[in-house]
Amino acid sequence: MASKSPTSHPLHSQPSSSVGLPLANRTSVGLISYNPFLTTEEGVDFDGSAAGQFDFENIEKVTKDLLHYMETCKYPFINDVNCYEKLQKIGQGTFGEVFKARCKKTGRLVALKKILMENEKEGFPITALREVKTLQQLKHPNITDLIEVCCTRSARNSSEKPTFYLVSAFCDHDLAGLVSNHRVKLSAVHVKTMMKHLLSGLDKLHRMKILHRDMKAANVLVSHEGVLKLADFGLARPFIVNSGPNPKQLYTNRVVTLWYRPPELLLGSRQYDTTIDVWGVGCIMAELFTRVPIMQGETEQRQLYLINQLCGSINPEVWPEVDKLPLYKNMASSMPPESKRILKEKLVLYVKDEYAMNLLEELLTLDPSKRPTADKAIYHTYFYKQPEPKDNISDLIRTIPNSLFEFTTGRGAHANRGRGQHHQRPQQGQRKPQNVPAGQFRDMIF
Repeated sequence: MASKSPTSHPLHSQPSSSVGLPLANRTSVGLISYNPFLTTEEGVDFDGSAAGQFDFENIEKVTKDLLHYMETCKYPFINDVNCYEKLQKIGQGTFGEVFKARCKKTGRLVALKKILMENEKEGFPITALREVKTLQQLKHPNITDLIEVCCTRSARNSSEKPTFYLVSAFCDHDLAGLVSNHRVKLSAVHVKTMMKHLLSGLDKLHRMKILHRDMKAANVLVSHEGVLKLADFGLARPFIVNSGPNPKQLYTNRVVTLWYRPPELLLGSRQYDTTIDVWGVGCIMAELFTRVPIMQGETEQRQLYLINQLCGSINPEVWPEVDKLPLYKNMASSMPPESKRILKEKLVLYVKDEYAMNLLEELLTLDPSKRPTADKAIYHTYFYKQPEPKDNISDLIRTIPNSLFEFTTGRGAHANRGRGQHHQRPQQGQRKPQNVPAGQFRDMIF
């Protein structure tokens, strides 16, 4: 077989101008597909210089030359994170930390999401790979933008792994920080506009056959222009639409933050679809009115109990075949059989619009098959009655002098992670935390 010239290698065909460009403008060779040890048949390395001294196919041990190659590798398809200046930590989750940062060249504000690599034994985290792939596919006004992926190399002769960052457009607030601040006055128009944005972004996601799997107020960002954007796709994954007699795809049920987790996941279902995200939207919508998450259980059993109390008894009469779910019998003690649905009665003091209440009732339906899709919810009567939704909520955002995030305010589903928790005074009428004996529950009810 004829040997290839260095210029025939697929890596050499990439234009040098692609270095430093946003991911959307780059070629397919990037973080995911790039292999620094990929060589041509003539032993020419990826920079085009002679590398005949390396026999990568037959190498059996780490040599000094190989270590030197690794230490001096330039990673030409991603920038160094040092081109950004970190300003403030604004978030932290299971899969990483988020910082507010500024580009040193342009002065543009961005969000840096650090990918935690300390516990990874098999290379780059699959959750981060999915997030990058997902954001590359999604371009929508109500979904956060991925600008690029950056890395920082460990010090010379250090055994530490490189650290990678996802660089996204910076948004001034997240929804959890916004609604938890009672100085922020939300009008009916604001709530309706935000719900329209939220459902529009989710509809785009589902049309692209992607599940978010962590819908909650803290994962909805609000830009300076007053536009809501879905964010944090660390748990997102593609889904398969089955047709015919083929069995449904099985997914993990260990997803969605507890306060926003739908009953089918709490009952152990692994054959779910887009309706798990719709339940989260219902919880967020209620939160926009009540200004706190409406069901705040501390355990999965207690969360299911609260759902049962608010949305009615979970049984085969209201939800056919629910008794076939894996944990239905085990969770029977958390589901009193005679509970009445009292969602309207509980929310009537907060939700004055009957059409808003009707939409809430549909989004928080126990039976997943009866919940509306995001596409159907967008065309609900609620959005066509006065007052009509606006293009954005910039008039509200202009009245807020400081950025509000769940992490920095110390409130929300992960309030214990925020730095604000130690300086937060209980508001008037709010219960002070009490010591709870082991084995007992302490739940926060809206």
